[in-house]
Amino acid sequence: MRFGLTTDFRNPQGSGKSSAKVYGEIIELFVEAETLGFDAAYVFEHHFTDDDYISSPMVAATAIAARTKHMRVGPDIAILPLYDPVRIAEDGAVLDLISNGRLDFGVGLGYRPEEYAGYGVDISRKGSRANEALQIIRALWQGETVNFHGKHFKVEGARLSPRPVQQPNPPIWVGGFSRGATRRAARYGDGYVGPTNRAVYEMYLAELRAVGKDPAKARVMGGDLWLVVSEDPDRTFATYAPHLLYWFNAYSRWFEGTDTSPWPHLNNSEELLSSGLVNVVTPEAAVKLINDRITEVPVELYTMMLSPPGIALDAVRTSLELFAKKVMPHFK
Repeated sequence: MRFGLTTDFRNPQGSGKSSAKVYGEIIELFVEAETLGFDAAYVFEHHFTDDDYISSPMVAATAIAARTKHMRVGPDIAILPLYDPVRIAEDGAVLDLISNGRLDFGVGLGYRPEEYAGYGVDISRKGSRANEALQIIRALWQGETVNFHGKHFKVEGARLSPRPVQQPNPPIWVGGFSRGATRRAARYGDGYVGPTNRAVYEMYLAELRAVGKDPAKARVMGGDLWLVVSEDPDRTFATYAPHLLYWFNAYSRWFEGTDTSPWPHLNNSEELLSSGLVNVVTPEAAVKLINDRITEVPVELYTMMLSPPGIALDAVRTSLELFAKKVMPHFK
């Protein structure tokens, strides 16, 4: 099994660092992670935040690709309905060339009304926009000259040059939490990315069967948002907790009034610890946790967050090194 790391590049106000420095440090940390044996580097996406959350995952993934040799790279996820499909297909082709065939293209719908408003896109039509975009992107990557007349996009005579390295196309991973997401992944994607939850996995398999695809060939990527290994979990949790609270509670504010609400506001470290949302554990416990996850859902690449906003990166390096030394060998 392979292991991937995800990031959002956030720089909280009052961190004492410029965002240019934070972005550079995160890219450098991915370079170090590759030398430790991590297999993938993925980038989140959000817009109009107050902490410089990465707004252009394809650009960031290209920067990581230019500094690495073997890691898979890409968005996880790009908010696809906000994009012009021809433009992002071209960007993806160039990223695949720069990385020599290492692009994983992860997409989802997003949920924040202000992001859709800022882009002038109707959030109520996000699903159908994504469905059309996925058809256009796949056809372009596969070398077709595309003429497409849909509800949202009209394309005349589009053809990619250059083409991606990966044939027939870079893998398209569709993410989400709902039956609609699994249906979209089955119909228009090459794999599903999401929670390591058996119920969601079974929905994905059912949707593959419904469109005549072999569920035995299902591709799934996922893991735990926060898995941190330590020889002293209590001490490490105390180091991480303020930064994790910031991370979770920013999302809980964004979820208010939307169709997504996977966790509530967390008032303190005790609530965070008891929530089950974070695993700060010994290497031995991490091995068991991952084994339990992949027994429930056979993911081909297990993902986890790289670092919470504002934390001293030496603490992250210690965890990554321990994970590579005492956890990875059980799965490689």
